[in-house]
Amino acid sequence: MVQQASATDPAPGRRPELVPDPDAEAARIAAVRRYDILDTPPDGAFDRVAAMAARLFDVPVATVTIVDTDRIWFKAAHGLEGVAQIGRDPGLCGSAILRDDTMVIPDTLQDPVAADNPLVAGEMGVRFYAAAPIITPDGHRLGTVNILDTRPRSITEEDTATLADLAAIVLDEMELRLSALHALRNEQARREAERQHAEAERARAEAERAAREKAEQDKAAIAAFASTLQRTLLPPALPAVPGLELACHYRTASAHDVGGDFYDAFPLDGDRWAFFLGDVCGKGPEAATVTALARHTLRTAAQINADPVTVLSALNTMLLTDVTAGRRFCTVLFGLLEPREDGGFTVTVAAGGHPPAYHLRPDDSDAVWVRAVRPEGGMLVGAFPEAHFAQTTFSLTAGESLFLYTDGLIEARTTEGAMLGDNGLTGFLHQRTGPVTAPSLVEDCITLLASLPDGAGDDVALLALSVPHPNTTPDGGIAATAHTAAAPEHIGQER
Repeated sequence: MVQQASATDPAPGRRPELVPDPDAEAARIAAVRRYDILDTPPDGAFDRVAAMAARLFDVPVATVTIVDTDRIWFKAAHGLEGVAQIGRDPGLCGSAILRDDTMVIPDTLQDPVAADNPLVAGEMGVRFYAAAPIITPDGHRLGTVNILDTRPRSITEEDTATLADLAAIVLDEMELRLSALHALRNEQARREAERQHAEAERARAEAERAAREKAEQDKAAIAAFASTLQRTLLPPALPAVPGLELACHYRTASAHDVGGDFYDAFPLDGDRWAFFLGDVCGKGPEAATVTALARHTLRTAAQINADPVTVLSALNTMLLTDVTAGRRFCTVLFGLLEPREDGGFTVTVAAGGHPPAYHLRPDDSDAVWVRAVRPEGGMLVGAFPEAHFAQTTFSLTAGESLFLYTDGLIEARTTEGAMLGDNGLTGFLHQRTGPVTAPSLVEDCITLLASLPDGAGDDVALLALSVPHPNTTPDGGIAATAHTAAAPEHIGQER
């Protein structure tokens, strides 16, 4: 649903003001109520977005606001102390939510509507304002992500796109919060029903049986919650990249703990693509917080500057400065794909303390040529303020693959009780007889883990990329194959 608005007749010298359609505004307010966000306590996730906006655009004030019926409420305000809400009319945010794109006012004193706003006319003296609407999947504009300055200025189209991306991140956080709130309320209702049931059972001398049932139900609920949360930390599907085949696999070691492994692939400007795979130290809710922070930071930083070392440096800074990350660190491989004119891709990979990736292609002896992609000197991400990261560049051509994994694969135990290790994995890849394609690499590694006595004792994430021969490439790019699983089964899903 798109927000409808009409223009009022302006006074002489004033531009028309947009007025929301009453029916559309009523639906928008209902959406605001549905997210149950108004007048909630401060939240670190939204505060991080405001702080990130202020840093990215070098402005003194950045806010995340929700537009209510008669007020603008600040969910997060960086550089604006002591202000919780302001009136909606005249309102900068109230005007911004009626637009289809990012609203930019280079000089508020030259804008007849903005000039009346208290933030402009008051002590703060705002002279520049830009806002991107926070838009729900069904088209309702809940509020805005805003940047403000006390001097006139202009921003580029790339800047407005970045501001829109921050607004999308805010919506993601609101969706995750709403999902967790629903889960909590359902869990509370379920527990109350179980309590009443248990009391009835005790009255019939069946307290012991009821307690056993409750324990089993709680165990299943914890596993379901962990599985649901884990899915929110992974991409729902890999993208279809023209001229490239991708495959992935994810398996948690425990159904009751959220793992810290993560991966993603996404488009950048032009024909370039980015991908990453990493592993957060530890498990559980704390690791999940860092995983979400790492994924959002890597994607956002890559849109600003896709240089892999620069992206890892941005994540290192964020993990060290964000209080919600605690003392946790992670290992990451971040890669950049650029299509070559003669086919295939130029690949640049930066390492942050992660095990090496493997570059593979068939050789003339029916074996597989295997080269470790190991940039020298890449340190852990989020452990040291002056961490050094290294990168390497190579070509990925027809018939070749790149294979990334987390340490759960090489730490799996063989029948002799020893860890598989780098040498064991290298030998396994070298001795394979199947095709060197992304799906076959992932499937063979899944089979390898299943053949070991205890499988994988830790979470395992796999990501493979391959360039097929031209005569095997279908029009429109290569479909991605994804496997996601919690122990003990894995599920295959082709997109």
